[in-house]
Amino acid sequence: MNLEFDIHDCRILAELQADARISMAELGRRVHLSQPAVTERVRRLEAAGVITGYRAVVDPARLGYAIRAVVRVGRCEQSRMLRALEDTPEVLSAYNVTGEDSWVLEIAVRDVGHLDAVLQKYCMLSVTSTAIVLRVVRERQPLKPARG
Repeated sequence: MNLEFDIHDCRILAELQADARISMAELGRRVHLSQPAVTERVRRLEAAGVITGYRAVVDPARLGYAIRAVVRVGRCEQSRMLRALEDTPEVLSAYNVTGEDSWVLEIAVRDVGHLDAVLQKYCMLSVTSTAIVLRVVRERQPLKPARG
């Protein structure tokens, strides 16, 4: 579905990405539309699959996960990889990618021992390479509609 986005749609998306808990009345005030008009636009963006959900963003460190890491996994049987992912709640994101590696995972673990235990699952599937995240500089950057 090819949607046309106007300035109001772009501003609505920016505001919702900054604070998904904003009321429709406040959202309307911020983007200079009435509450019914902004509500209809949000529903249209949801129906079109542009807005796919709303969620709480939590800090892994505050939940006891002191280490975040990026794990690259080489070529492996996809069904085995998918089973391993299902069995590993520590995997925050999993990307099937092109190139030398087949998968890139982002994981959160309590400590180095926990990291080792999680990595063992993936080392049994393929060659892995792990980088511990020292600092997050940008995460969940708000998106604007792409202009062709």
